[in-house]
Amino acid sequence: MWSALQGRLLFARNPGTSKVFCRSCCRAAKRDTIFALSSGQGKCGVAVIRTSGPASSMALVRLTRGEVPLPRVATLRPICDPRSAETLDRGLVLWFPGPGSFTGEDSAEFHVHGGPAVVSGVLKALGCLPLLRLAEPGEFTKRAFQNGKLDLTEAEGLGDLIHAETESQRRQALRQMEGDLGRLYRRWSDTLTKALAHLEAYIDFSEDDNIEEGVLAQVEEAVEALEKELREHLQDGRRGERLRDGVHVVIAGPTNAGKSSLLNHLCQKPAAIVSPIAGTTRDVVEAALNIGGFPVVLSDTAGLRDTSDVVEMEGVNRARQRVEVADLVLAVLDAAEVAQKPNQLVPALLDILPPDDPKGTRPYLLVLNKMDLLGDKERADLLANFADSDLAPACFLSCKTGEGIATFLSVLGKQLAHMCGDPLAGSPSPTQARHQLSLAKCLEALGRFGHYRAVDLALAAEELRQARRLLGHLTGQVGSEEILELIFKDFCIGK
Repeated sequence: MWSALQGRLLFARNPGTSKVFCRSCCRAAKRDTIFALSSGQGKCGVAVIRTSGPASSMALVRLTRGEVPLPRVATLRPICDPRSAETLDRGLVLWFPGPGSFTGEDSAEFHVHGGPAVVSGVLKALGCLPLLRLAEPGEFTKRAFQNGKLDLTEAEGLGDLIHAETESQRRQALRQMEGDLGRLYRRWSDTLTKALAHLEAYIDFSEDDNIEEGVLAQVEEAVEALEKELREHLQDGRRGERLRDGVHVVIAGPTNAGKSSLLNHLCQKPAAIVSPIAGTTRDVVEAALNIGGFPVVLSDTAGLRDTSDVVEMEGVNRARQRVEVADLVLAVLDAAEVAQKPNQLVPALLDILPPDDPKGTRPYLLVLNKMDLLGDKERADLLANFADSDLAPACFLSCKTGEGIATFLSVLGKQLAHMCGDPLAGSPSPTQARHQLSLAKCLEALGRFGHYRAVDLALAAEELRQARRLLGHLTGQVGSEEILELIFKDFCIGK
């Protein structure tokens, strides 16, 4: 009975849903042998050219004019053009018989000198061999997935690791590539499989008194616990996505407050034009930065003010749109103006922050620039006013002299650390929008299960199947070709 139920659970699905992705079918199919440069474009000391597929051993023999070397042993060989027998280079070759390779297929690597002529010659030599073709972007990793060497979340982690530019991105990508996220989702899927099996057994055999008491209560308890865990997983403040794509930080404030000067300080180069003329910045100026090990997409925006200039008006509109979608707002004000009119501080701040955020829940840092223009008494009065206010702590600095910049960077780094968290601590976070979407839909299905369990157990069971399918989409146990193509197209050729 149990094995029959398992078989039904593994393959049951509704008409119209995504096709079941069958890895075993992919392994059984006759495949081309692919090749590509794996070490990246440009001149370098050593370039790595990789093959994968049943003709890899033939390619090794034809290009080296010798026997296939011992598995996973680097061997120095002349590398020749199989058509003319001309020596193209002398380099190391490695042989990885399947399934003990990255892709799970027979694979070979040619480690040659990284000059463009050498690399081009070896690629042309491989291209002239029968049964070999140039790999498509991400095809090596796609084959590794199809051959069961890694699941879909691990493949995404590998892609993120290749593109990682900061320490936090590297840590998160490596953790995902090593399978932490996939194991979490598979554990949830196993929980649903067990709950569904018990529910199916209860539906089919409860009238025969062959089912022990309390089975239905165990199912409900397991689903409720999973529902709670899923909800907590989704309420992580988009930490994983922020680490992967970068925290969107927007510099906003009135004209001539020093926004572009602050951008240039953070970029350590003249990324934006600085001028005493109000309204110099008309469009959004973006820069990708690494601040304290966290990825940041920093945007400098037009000064916020009422204007009749059509072009500047468009710049102001774009500035307000950026503030609306920002993860963090750097609200920059002129310290000299604030010192002269302290009662205008709150209205000026409210003019910068989104109007639909009256409680100030959107994270922001108040930056008071041009501190070099204040005398000792003005400074003391300004600091005293802030000490007695309910406003968030402000950063006092001067972009002209550099005063306070180091303190500001420290405060900004702590804010970024709070928003992104430690990628190695606690449960792994969802890192892509598709994770969030599938998990949200899974949570909805579990909610519908709670509704149907008192009405119709067959409908309740179908909601558990739907939730399980959605978890399968995340790891690639169940998926559509469209999803796979979308994920693997972001890889480079040779990966």
